[in-house]
Amino acid sequence: MTKKFITIVSWNVNGLRSVIRKKMFLPFIKEYQPDILCLQEIKSHDRNQIDIDLPEYKEYWNGALKKGYAGTAIFTKWNPLSTLFGMPETKKLLDDQGRNAMDEGRLITLEFENFFLVNVYTPNAKDDLSRLQFRYTRWDPKFLSYCKTLEKKKPVIMCGDFNVAHSEIDLARPKENEGNKGFTKEEREGFDRLVNAQFVDTLRLMYPNKKALYTWWSPWAQARERNVGWRIDYVIVSASLKRYVKKAFILPEVFGSDHCPVGVEISIH
Repeated sequence: MTKKFITIVSWNVNGLRSVIRKKMFLPFIKEYQPDILCLQEIKSHDRNQIDIDLPEYKEYWNGALKKGYAGTAIFTKWNPLSTLFGMPETKKLLDDQGRNAMDEGRLITLEFENFFLVNVYTPNAKDDLSRLQFRYTRWDPKFLSYCKTLEKKKPVIMCGDFNVAHSEIDLARPKENEGNKGFTKEEREGFDRLVNAQFVDTLRLMYPNKKALYTWWSPWAQARERNVGWRIDYVIVSASLKRYVKKAFILPEVFGSDHCPVGVEISIH
């Protein structure tokens, strides 16, 4: 990798075909030109369902077995050394209803010369919290263990929709939402474990006390226009990389999804 600075952007598109139909995806690529773009909730089984041509990018797709559900993709201008879909030696990670999260296309890992990039779409706890215990006792510990294993080889950059607002500053109405999905004690504790394992939330690294930095808004009651939102999308790096983070940002001016893109500019040595 010859370029000193690399821009990584992550975006939960809530249906890639929908964003493309709205004519908001290609203009976004053209304006921001990310070196690496990580997408979540693509809701496409594979590349053949997407009518798009980005010759400057290599594409990696991990679609869910269930049609129109979940899934991740990475577009990169840099050639990875290796690619991994899901987690090694984990074919099944079942929730209490018997659903296998490993069939939902939630993880792509690319290995580059100086770091691993992990694109993740963390399972939602659901409105009735029916997936909360799965998330708390199985997914979050397994994901952290996986990232720590990668880190033994080289630093890790993880990005995506983590489906949790970590602290009260990360959502507009913390008191009203305490105990709701995305802001339960268990989900926040899972994020605490990431931080305690010396992974760094890049946006809070740059803006530790800045309020109203949100990445997802409800489609109801003009929540986005009023910026009544949540920050549930993150770029997180190994502690050894934090001194190389030059910028961390959100892009609330980018529409097309109920989430906005987030990203970093980082110097890789």
